[in-house]
Amino acid sequence: MRLLALDASTEACSVALRVGDQMIHRHEEGTGGQAERLLELIAELLAEAGLRPAALDAIAAGVGPGAFTGVRLGVAVAQGLAFGASLPVVPIATLEALAWPAVAAGPVLACLDARMGEVYWGCYRADPRRGVAPLIAPCVGPIESVRLLESMNSLESVNLPASMNPLESVRADALAPRRGVGRGFAAYPRLAALAGVEVSGSDARALPDARDLARLGVLRVALGEGIDPAALAPLYVRDKVAATEAERGV
Repeated sequence: MRLLALDASTEACSVALRVGDQMIHRHEEGTGGQAERLLELIAELLAEAGLRPAALDAIAAGVGPGAFTGVRLGVAVAQGLAFGASLPVVPIATLEALAWPAVAAGPVLACLDARMGEVYWGCYRADPRRGVAPLIAPCVGPIESVRLLESMNSLESVNLPASMNPLESVRADALAPRRGVGRGFAAYPRLAALAGVEVSGSDARALPDARDLARLGVLRVALGEGIDPAALAPLYVRDKVAATEAERGV
């Protein structure tokens, strides 16, 4: 499979190209001019692989949550390329991509800085077919709102595929994440203790990487989850981009 993955939802521009078992990628942070740079990185990868967009099978796009402008940019670029080459697109949540490298060892709390004193967060477990599956879907709020067991216990039980567990369901606390990953932990150092998870230094600095979007995208294309580019939409989670004067204490 030939799949291009891209994400611009955070302070990084990340692009990856999966061709069979081979992967080439670019991941840059703090370079500015995301729109121009994202397109340049895509052109670089396609040129390196000797491919035109029409030779791809699909495009995987990071759809958020994240910075509003970056999320819109990533979605728009993926749509433009997919329309031009008549390709399906696969939407991948940024928090899914963050959790993917870590879920093999157990459920993970993925967290990104949402600014304004808040974080984007969600909980994920491994899924043998789709790579990762949500235990708690992406949401946003102050760090004090990240209450894992309370959120999971409200579900009473979590249904798992028979291939993963012989029981119909398991207690929510058995699936409570013990590991955290994502730059939200670096932005708010108290968060790990409040949520009751362990976070390494490298995990606290982690941002979504297009290589992980590509790996998830390949799995989901194989399951028939590619969609028409017109249906690709940002996952914003919240609808405000700045605090009011009252919230800032002005």
